[in-house]
Amino acid sequence: MRTFLVCIPLLFSVSNLYAADYRVEALDEPAPADEISSDIAATLSPAGVRVIRGTATTFCDIWLCKQWATQDDFVPTSALLYPFTPGQLMGVVRYSRKGSDYRDQDIESGVYTLRYAQQPVDGSHVGTSLTRDFLLLLRAESDESPKVLDYSALAERSAEAAGSSHPALLSMQRVEGDAKALTMRHDEEHDWWIVGVEGKTPSGKGIFVEFVVYGVAAE
Repeated sequence: MRTFLVCIPLLFSVSNLYAADYRVEALDEPAPADEISSDIAATLSPAGVRVIRGTATTFCDIWLCKQWATQDDFVPTSALLYPFTPGQLMGVVRYSRKGSDYRDQDIESGVYTLRYAQQPVDGSHVGTSLTRDFLLLLRAESDESPKVLDYSALAERSAEAAGSSHPALLSMQRVEGDAKALTMRHDEEHDWWIVGVEGKTPSGKGIFVEFVVYGVAAE
């Protein structure tokens, strides 16, 4: 009995070694110009966002576009949350070490563009997500123009980034509570770490988005 009582806190402390919180802070440096095209670089804000795992480990850095074009006649629904055009450039992300996407696919360290996409409405995707808004990752070296990509090219290049037959993606979420420019919240039910950032429309109006920066789809 004495041994059993000692093992409980020991196992608890060992398991906590593998758990880590995530936080976000402003990053006062530009995107790496030597790893992205000059046309993409010209669209990005000069400062970024850093996602930190644990006390000091950089998980990824994100640079948003200076402006996000939006659809004037867009009306959000329970399934579609954001007024963006599928295929449009949203920003750039740099992973300092291997990461993973919303499907738990490996994302190798490096620089990727982020483009908005909507989950197809077909039999293959029924029940996989309550919402259809996603960010797809493309290797920066294979995505040199900020122009909108059609879905076929977008999905193909993103799948190449994941090294699989399925695009590499991050799930966008509904903004909860008071929107703030730089936030991180934890969805404990799914163990999702959700980052909230603010972009700008061409008119200068702020627009907030949230997406799962770490965490996988519920089975």
